[in-house]
Amino acid sequence: MKRLLIANRGEIAIRVMKTAKDMGITTIAIFSDADRNAPFVRLADEAYYIGNSPSNESYLNQEKIIKLCLNNNVDAVHPGYGFLSENADFASKVESAGITFVGPSSESMRIMGDKLKAKETVAKYGIPLLPGTDGAVEDLDEAIRMCKKIGYPVLIKASAGGGGKGMRVVDNEEDLEEEMSIASSEAKSAFGNGEVFIEKYVTSPRHIEFQILADTHGNTIHLFDRECSIQRRHQKVIEEAPSSVLDDELRRIMGESAISVARSCDYVGAGTIEFLLDENSNFYFMEMNTRLQVEHPVTEWITGIDLVEQQIRVARGEHLTIKQEDVTINGHAIELRVYAEDVQNNFFPDTGELTVYQEPFGVNVRVDSGYEQGMKIPIYYDPMISKLITYGSNREEAMDRMLQACQQYKIVGLETTLGFGRFVMKHNSFRSGKFDTHFINNHFSKENYRDSYLEEEKMGAIFAAYYLERFRSNKLVTQINVKTNWKQNRLL
Repeated sequence: MKRLLIANRGEIAIRVMKTAKDMGITTIAIFSDADRNAPFVRLADEAYYIGNSPSNESYLNQEKIIKLCLNNNVDAVHPGYGFLSENADFASKVESAGITFVGPSSESMRIMGDKLKAKETVAKYGIPLLPGTDGAVEDLDEAIRMCKKIGYPVLIKASAGGGGKGMRVVDNEEDLEEEMSIASSEAKSAFGNGEVFIEKYVTSPRHIEFQILADTHGNTIHLFDRECSIQRRHQKVIEEAPSSVLDDELRRIMGESAISVARSCDYVGAGTIEFLLDENSNFYFMEMNTRLQVEHPVTEWITGIDLVEQQIRVARGEHLTIKQEDVTINGHAIELRVYAEDVQNNFFPDTGELTVYQEPFGVNVRVDSGYEQGMKIPIYYDPMISKLITYGSNREEAMDRMLQACQQYKIVGLETTLGFGRFVMKHNSFRSGKFDTHFINNHFSKENYRDSYLEEEKMGAIFAAYYLERFRSNKLVTQINVKTNWKQNRLL
């Protein structure tokens, strides 16, 4: 593998390029009109224009990307996440063109990309599944019978896709027909497939996922767990590793189940097995993400393993050099997705220019970003500005460092989730580990968010006055921190 094209943009393109460059691989970027002057374009060894700003005219244009690869002697494609990363047709076309796809086979994608097929596949391995329908449901009478059997509330889910689209919670029979129709319509619009199925809704779930790695020689391991329960609209905002709710035995059992899921579809590369954990510590298979996850940095930090490097090595046909017994948990890491969103307006996406953009830095602070001061957040793509990751020798230290990093991170020109990150890091439910996927609904409101801000501003004014007085008396000592690589930052 000598010439790697990253079929993506922003921070994940930069993330892949950094590791590829360290491995001596030439990196190739593609860019749209909106990204012509973006940092990832400048970082690449080569960059090629791919189309207009809308993603369907640029980053989703499969034929144009493959043609560009063939015309420029590209021998491998890394899809990042989002866009075409879980598109089995694209993976198949890349393979057919004689180009290495840095990811699983198209067949594995097809199996796990269809939630019903995925459930059918993993059931053969004895993986716990939520009670529900075995196939798509179109007949209302059939749906009514199933809901009576498993009991309300139930969850209607799209068979294809993800990201919270085509998902509806139903509390009673009177709402079933309407919610099924809405879910099917959302799924059809988002994924081109209106099939939905029904399963039991867990009322107080934790969202726990396991990172797996598998090579082409039959070796599969897991890299432990991540907690992803702080969500809005069924999409993650804060993740951490490891989960504070798992004990050693449950972690072992879930890890073995994750490996079995990967083996059930002959998976190769880096992937994630997602589980729901109920209040009685029963876990259930939810889905598999056949790509690198947004939250992969927290796993990298607690294990010391570069997941992009492992993806590339597996794609080159190398054996995994890491055995399960070699992987250990060291410390704790937390990630905040810094979105351009107005948290007081139901996390509605915001747009504007980054008139001030200053990232935090220091020991055990990592920022994966695709933007810089003066840039505008385009309306065409996901509103994530960066990923802010902190590490500590324990969970409390990681939380405190995240709170400090959120306070140091300066973004002016639009609304972001930095304030929400501070809110969560200070909240008793999060700090105690006693929370679930309903954290926002149960604890977050405009009123308590504003109250938290006022208290923060009051304390900030007190500290500012204190340090100003010390400065005037020539007793203030300043320290200059430098950015360091995440691998060097670990406190072991």
